[in-house]
Amino acid sequence: MSATTRKRRWLTICAITASAALVAIPAGAAPGRGSSPFGARALQQLAAERAQSVGAVTPKVTAEDDGGDDGNEADEIAEGADQYAEARTSPGVVAPGAYGAAWNSLANLPSTGGSWRNITDLPYNSDDARYRDYDSNSSGGSGNVTGRLAAMAADSGGYVYAGSAGGGVWRSRSGGGHWQPISDKLSSQSTGALALDGSGRLWLGTGEANTNADAYLGSGVYVLSDPRHGTFSSRSRVGGDELESTTIHQLRFGGGKVWAATSEGVWSHSTKTLGGAWKLEFAPNPDYLPGGSLAGDASAPYKNITNDIAIDPKNPAKVVLAVGWRSGDDYNGFYARASHGTWTRITSGLGDLPSDPDNVGDVTFARSADGSRYYAIDQSPEQLNTNPDSGLEGIYVSKSGSPTGPWTKVADYQQLAADGSALTSSGYMPGVQAWYNQFLTVDPANAEHVYAGLEEVYETKDGGSTWSTVGPYWNFGFSCWSIDPAKQTGDCNQTTHSDQHGVAIGSYHGKSYVYVGNDGGAYKRPVSGAQDSSGHATDWTSLNDGTIDTLQYYSVGIGKDRTYGGVSVTGGLQDNGQSILRSNDKVMGSNFGGDGGDTLTDPANGCNIAEEYVYLSVQVTQNCAVNDGSWVTDPSKVTSYNVAPADNATSEARFIAPLATDMKNSSTWIAGGRHVWVQTHGYAIRSGDEWTSVRDLGAGRTATAVAASGGKVYAAWCGPCNNQGFARGISVGNADGTGWHDINLPATGTGGAVPNRYLSGFAIDPKNASHVFLEVNGFSRHWTEGPGAGVGHVFESIDGGTTWKDISANLPDVPTNSAVVTANGGLAVATDLGVVYRAPGRVTWQRVAQLPAVAVLQLKLSPDGATLYAATHGRGIYTIKVRDCG
Repeated sequence: MSATTRKRRWLTICAITASAALVAIPAGAAPGRGSSPFGARALQQLAAERAQSVGAVTPKVTAEDDGGDDGNEADEIAEGADQYAEARTSPGVVAPGAYGAAWNSLANLPSTGGSWRNITDLPYNSDDARYRDYDSNSSGGSGNVTGRLAAMAADSGGYVYAGSAGGGVWRSRSGGGHWQPISDKLSSQSTGALALDGSGRLWLGTGEANTNADAYLGSGVYVLSDPRHGTFSSRSRVGGDELESTTIHQLRFGGGKVWAATSEGVWSHSTKTLGGAWKLEFAPNPDYLPGGSLAGDASAPYKNITNDIAIDPKNPAKVVLAVGWRSGDDYNGFYARASHGTWTRITSGLGDLPSDPDNVGDVTFARSADGSRYYAIDQSPEQLNTNPDSGLEGIYVSKSGSPTGPWTKVADYQQLAADGSALTSSGYMPGVQAWYNQFLTVDPANAEHVYAGLEEVYETKDGGSTWSTVGPYWNFGFSCWSIDPAKQTGDCNQTTHSDQHGVAIGSYHGKSYVYVGNDGGAYKRPVSGAQDSSGHATDWTSLNDGTIDTLQYYSVGIGKDRTYGGVSVTGGLQDNGQSILRSNDKVMGSNFGGDGGDTLTDPANGCNIAEEYVYLSVQVTQNCAVNDGSWVTDPSKVTSYNVAPADNATSEARFIAPLATDMKNSSTWIAGGRHVWVQTHGYAIRSGDEWTSVRDLGAGRTATAVAASGGKVYAAWCGPCNNQGFARGISVGNADGTGWHDINLPATGTGGAVPNRYLSGFAIDPKNASHVFLEVNGFSRHWTEGPGAGVGHVFESIDGGTTWKDISANLPDVPTNSAVVTANGGLAVATDLGVVYRAPGRVTWQRVAQLPAVAVLQLKLSPDGATLYAATHGRGIYTIKVRDCG
């Protein structure tokens, strides 16, 4: 296997482990469909691929690393694990303040009439018994879900606060449920940390710090003095703009200060006086910070990552910093302040807790309320690189209560796997995603009662001597599981969704609960809850009642509902499969599992659906994937089919790869990987062999957008796609394979210049296939430090792409993701901060009504063209009448 292939395989695994929910093999798998009834979601497949990838990356990030023909290998890891971010950063580094400036610019645009309506603000049941077809995860046991929650906080009066990855902060007054958003006025809806201080104030650190595929930078730290009643506003920001355009991993309190572990070092601020600047306490590589001599270096975003702060409860002046990039760097380690005031690395005396850079990665601390214990989770860069089973170094306790130790290891991945875990397959065991999944908390009433979160939720009641997997990854593979449609998850109890991020302990009506936040939303159980004989909790409750909608859509599809009338709406989601909302539904169901990428829905029949998993793995159904699960014993009853083009098998497609139908013929599909693929059997396709390659974009290139009308096809590509030699282009040709050519696309010059940035979408005029609009992601050269970044986000061609004109005009300088041409000739554009519209005959843009500062990744029109649908990556799906847009 070549170095390039090894790296590509590693990127595949990094990205999947950031967001995919995969399924183990139940008994009675259908023959002839591979080893698992869940196709691309097979855990064993992922485990095998990860084992194959081990050794393909180096544990150290250094400026001298040479990744061969794809550029710096360490940067490949970083960029590959967040291809989502590539679109917004390449060809260079984005300067701080870009999103804040864009939000202000958007707020100053004239606004259209009308208002958006959220159509996904109802329960979303991942175990909906209607949809237990071959490619569904229904019956896994997660129940009602919503989008990823990155942080949790709770008090003693039943108030619970949930911070989402991209949909803001939410409040419950009833111990969970009946949620209300409380941060919609902020320019960032991405949560990194939530914390209640001793005075009951709620602190919010914006910018999710999970270093995953779709995390957004934040706009700083905010505080809410009366969190039970108030809402966050720009006036509640603490300090100045020092923490804008960072991610914040943790907020900790001690010695009259709040400490922030950020992507640009550790900072502190007085908790009494909220004005004035933040103080930079420690940055391991200050030359790489904004304004430093190496700020423009490609590795700058990874050179000052800090993860947590441990403050000695007996002496608040004694502070330990956990510092380091998950994939490894020479600066990784623990630091303490020496007597002369400078921070120095701790090189000995920690006991079992490692001090060498190779084994200190992402770290989370937690201390007991009585000060007698400190606990820590440590992810190891070396394990990440060399161990196919897990990246977890261990869980540790300091029985002295001091963060300087000595520390004793109380768990490793093998022990956790043996304690009721669902992750017992070689290649995918507890902590395999420890760089992405971590939380830790101690029962305030018992210093030896601890909850730890990785992919699963673990509990110890004796300080770590024994552990139970109280929240297994899912129930597949357990003897209690069955696909019985009369039950949620066979005879198993409900579990939580996988991939844990936030935790809090609070009380409601005098009873203590633990609240966890993960890729499926919020769950709770009594702090001292019940367990079955396997150690699995019997008393989890999903808090995702439909009032909290933080669903992270990549796509949306709309078709006529021939059974119930109206329309059926589907959409692909981060780690929550594909949702389906029939016209008579009061609860959404999930008809495909794992990650849902792009989606195709037949406008004439909403039960004809194609759903992309990741890397161009495509499943198709012609009955909405309605199935009672009887296919497990009778394979002929399978009604969804894997029809992936060949680029899926060779890993030559992007994590979320483009998929489209011809605007004039819904039976002609276009898919983009290294090749442009066409198939003409529509939803009757049953095999990946039915695709034909009509264009090879070239080695190292992958499609970023495709569109077609009347047989004319447009395909945008990048390669390399990161900021190491970033290149982009457009190929145009016909669906029958004729007439293909690359367009001359200059990035500079007068007239016709298109920026050298990620090309994210096409919108074809339904009346003229040669009239097309191009959407360009990233930021213009004012913010992007990279070659040919140029200016502009929307371009128009009237000659089939031969020449282009910048029509951005007063459009805010913000990444644009997709667009649609309305029936009257207007143009609606989806951006990272909402939707804008250019009315027919106009040259300037308006903001379409009011949405929070949430990314809109895709726009689609209803079959009659009267309604605009917006797939947001953090606040569900919204609709508005086209007549209200202009």
